[in-house]
Amino acid sequence: MPIEVGIWKLGATLQQVAYTGMDSESRLESVLAADVTVVDPGWLLIGRQVPTAFGKFIDLLAIDAEGQLIVIELKKNRTPREVVAQLLDYGSWVRNLEDDEIATIFEAFVNKYHPEHKATSLDEAFCERFKVEEMPESLNEAHKLVLVASELDDSSERIITYLAEEYGVSINAVFFRVFRDGQSEYMSRAWLTDPGQVEAKVEAKREKLPWNGEFYASYGADEDRDWEEARKYGFISAGGGAWYSRTLSTLEPGGRVWVNIPGGVGYVGVGIVKEPVVPIDDFMVDNGSGKTVPITTLPVRAAKHTTMAQDSEKAEHMVRVEWIKTVPIKEAVKEKGFFGNQNSAAKPRAKNWTFTVERLKQRFGIEDETRQA
Repeated sequence: MPIEVGIWKLGATLQQVAYTGMDSESRLESVLAADVTVVDPGWLLIGRQVPTAFGKFIDLLAIDAEGQLIVIELKKNRTPREVVAQLLDYGSWVRNLEDDEIATIFEAFVNKYHPEHKATSLDEAFCERFKVEEMPESLNEAHKLVLVASELDDSSERIITYLAEEYGVSINAVFFRVFRDGQSEYMSRAWLTDPGQVEAKVEAKREKLPWNGEFYASYGADEDRDWEEARKYGFISAGGGAWYSRTLSTLEPGGRVWVNIPGGVGYVGVGIVKEPVVPIDDFMVDNGSGKTVPITTLPVRAAKHTTMAQDSEKAEHMVRVEWIKTVPIKEAVKEKGFFGNQNSAAKPRAKNWTFTVERLKQRFGIEDETRQA
């Protein structure tokens, strides 16, 4: 049955505080946008009125410490069938968002609603919010659907409970009611189902995969980081802060690494890691005359990167790779459902990583025997 929430003021006699109802759904949205932790203290808001691919707008979009996305939708006087259907529709769109698309949503949110923080990246906001050194290897491996309402009818409750209990859909409802006592207003919150119980049902049905032994790398090709130089001299790199370069230490010599250029470009190469990560100052290459020299001494774009001598925190770091197969950026391989990650390197355990590797083997013509121990 629908949840009823009441507040009583303690005194010589109990006095019930009057329920007034929220003035408008937009006010409730503004309250939650100002501090989404009133819904759940473990969330970070990353989007508001997020445009979807089918012309609709998600009221609020959040992320938790595990990198799961949370779709938050206000009821807005719609029928139970309409609002739950809308939530499920949004879920079908959100589940395919890749890391770079999520970062773009956050950037748009900050620029519009918090321009004073427009220089803050999703990585920075995430790590500061959750007190971690880096984001999860892969974002959006799962998502949650949350309906926000001041009250819920029997039909909505039945539908939500059915989806959660029978099909393991991570869907729940949270109720906010406003009470007024004189000039003071109070807001209460109550969940339809304990979120922990919903998560337990979902976890029981969720398949977890071991790491398949294949490394992932994100190569941020830009005006100073040239993919053609990486192909020619055999390296992948990252820098601009320990934030970006530290994950390169994940790559182990002898391991096979698949290189993706983020921002929707696609995969451009696969190779064998030959050496552990080193600062750009220590990365040696053939100068074309048979002499081994630091890459920083050559007339290449990579030489413009920050060195350890200039700034140890922002220095570029490089990993030597013996390429098995590379393609120019214009021939990058991208398919719907491919794994993507903002970390410079990772050991993914996401379901779509195995799919991605198998498809890339086919597209690049890679046989397993080309893999070196």
